[in-house]
Amino acid sequence: MAQPQPGDWPLARAEVETLQGYSAPLEGRRGLLRLDFNENTVGPSPKVVEAIRAIPAEHYAIYPEYDGLKEAFGRSLGGLRADQIGLFNGADGAIHAICQAYGSRGEVMLTTSPTFGYYAPCARMQGMVINAIPHEGDALAFPLQTMRRALSQLNPKLLLLCNPNNPTGTRIPPEHILELAAAAPSTLVVVDELYEAFTGDSVLPLLQASDGADPFASYRNLVVLRSLSKTAGIAGLRIGIAAGSEPVVDRISRVTGPYDINSFGVCAAFAALEDQAHVDAYVTEVLAAKAWLVEQLLKAGIRHQGDGGNYLLIWPRSGAGPTEAALREEGILVRSMAGKALIDGALRVSIGTGEQMQRFWQAYRRCDGID
Repeated sequence: MAQPQPGDWPLARAEVETLQGYSAPLEGRRGLLRLDFNENTVGPSPKVVEAIRAIPAEHYAIYPEYDGLKEAFGRSLGGLRADQIGLFNGADGAIHAICQAYGSRGEVMLTTSPTFGYYAPCARMQGMVINAIPHEGDALAFPLQTMRRALSQLNPKLLLLCNPNNPTGTRIPPEHILELAAAAPSTLVVVDELYEAFTGDSVLPLLQASDGADPFASYRNLVVLRSLSKTAGIAGLRIGIAAGSEPVVDRISRVTGPYDINSFGVCAAFAALEDQAHVDAYVTEVLAAKAWLVEQLLKAGIRHQGDGGNYLLIWPRSGAGPTEAALREEGILVRSMAGKALIDGALRVSIGTGEQMQRFWQAYRRCDGID
């Protein structure tokens, strides 16, 4: 049978035909120790499970309702108004919508390198030009001075900053982000704060006005992304938000579907937001486990990197590919950074509980030949 040839089917836009999509998690991850995609490694609050199980079967046939969910997120973020919150199918959905709403062919998206891999495909499918400024030095520091010059010279339509940055763990002082936003009022500055809970580095507290004024009044070009995937343990239910000034959130929301978040996600989000103690306890355990693992890496002389976030970069002596494969044989998933600028040869290892990281470390010692 003859193989299909280009032209045998309708072609998509040129940007899509040449697009390389984001590499999502591999199948077959259930039952393994998942340290590859920075998910919560223990699951959600029992209150989330109870709430989902209590959904009447007849509600499956009804379109989801979102009444009160924006308000609940607004309260969790220090008192933002409902019209300053956009609901999305995960933070990925928000990133896609931002590029659709604000990105046009030939305009510039400015970001850092390396950073979250989904920014580039979303920008490229709109025909945008991507300018990714490398992180600096052995510490992979944020390139503040270079970023200032690029904002001035390029006048980008979008600036996407991940703080803490995935995968390097680089932290940006929030005041520096606000400085960049103030210097470029025609640029939409998007701050991806999905890992904020592990550092506290958020711009939002700096915006809160004691007199009740609009926190985005002086930063109408600022958007902050959050999700319930990394800490609340409901990555599979895809809940993300974008917080910003009402006109910007409105325009980002215009390009989404009317029911992008399903009823189970809505129910889970309400329950997760009502059990902050569960999230706080998980974050505390992750930070303790990370400190313990860093101590082991230092003792063993293993190169590693990652100040912020629930993950570390580790450079195996035996090579990233062989070590990743060997760990999978041990039932542990990590993610190779092979081919990524500045961090080629590293593994990104998500941090779980203390017990989980002890299991990882024992396996890693065997796989990388550490005495």
